[in-house]
Amino acid sequence: MSRHLVLVGGGHAHLTTLLNTAKLVSAGFKVSLVSPSRHHHYSGMGPGMLAGTYEPEHIRFDVKRMAETGGAVFIEASVARVDPKGRKLHLDNGQILPYDVCSMNAGSRVPWRGIDKSTPDVFPVKPLENLAAARKRVLDLLETVKKPRFTVAGGGPAGFEIACALARLGRDSGKGAEITVLADPGLLQGFPPRVRRLGAREMNRFGIRVEEGARLAAVNGGRAVLDDGREIPADCIFLAWGVEPPAFLRESGLLVDKAGALFVNSFLQCPEHPEIFGAGDCISFLPRPLAKVGVYAVRQNRVLYDNLLAALSGGPLSAFDPGGPYLLVFNLGDGRGLFFKRGFAATGKWAFVFKDYIDRRFIRRFGGGV
Repeated sequence: MSRHLVLVGGGHAHLTTLLNTAKLVSAGFKVSLVSPSRHHHYSGMGPGMLAGTYEPEHIRFDVKRMAETGGAVFIEASVARVDPKGRKLHLDNGQILPYDVCSMNAGSRVPWRGIDKSTPDVFPVKPLENLAAARKRVLDLLETVKKPRFTVAGGGPAGFEIACALARLGRDSGKGAEITVLADPGLLQGFPPRVRRLGAREMNRFGIRVEEGARLAAVNGGRAVLDDGREIPADCIFLAWGVEPPAFLRESGLLVDKAGALFVNSFLQCPEHPEIFGAGDCISFLPRPLAKVGVYAVRQNRVLYDNLLAALSGGPLSAFDPGGPYLLVFNLGDGRGLFFKRGFAATGKWAFVFKDYIDRRFIRRFGGGV
């Protein structure tokens, strides 16, 4: 019987493997992709989609088509539990899927942190499909409310870019918008002082109010309730206060870190269960901590594919080298970007042009944007 490779999630780190499914199938292996959606959106262009720079179909990959074109089986479902001893996945549709080799690229999610999930007009920034729905709601508010009020919970890169996108939509409407960023502990915390200063300058330029040290505690009747008891009127709230791995990794008894991310070694392999691999946001890299940024998932692409093929065929594994400092460009929403690499930071139109080129090239590289 042919050996079975199961890919969990169609994220950034699985794109090279998906492009090579035809080679895997022709070599005699069975390949299945389990994903809750046929589309995977590229996170680097999400705020641009919210701002209207890109349409949703321009920033996504049809992972169902990629899998099936190569002869793989696409299963639209999510993993509920892993049985590592039995080498089986229990899916949320009731299906039990055996595997010989399994790769986890299940991404991450934004936790609700006690906020009622049924609360209207509250949008976690992941999955990115939420931003398409949020854009429609924001445009509706800009049409029907004199000056809508938006609150962004989180002052990291995601919250920063979301706030810039909202400011863009407010300007385009001719009405403007009142935007508050709850940045706990601070705006762009952890970045060098110059990046933080540039970020604060842009918030001031756009008239965005930044509440450093403030945290969203609850939502009550169109008001954001802060942890110090203050209330801010909010027509729409975005949750951008960090991410966490899917719960099934911890609940399945796999070896995970404090956050619930799957531990993997230098081969992107689970030490306890060498037939399980992982990459992207849902893993914790044992050789050294890696930031939860898409660049590492992109860099893991080729090594992950090579190691999955090696695990299927009995070949030697290759170690993943995370590489050196990575480039970051924040989309400022007005045709400019905030560029940062190796201690150099600056803003300008050139920075966004550069970011846009890199992002579009990545989409084309893996046949996305259709």
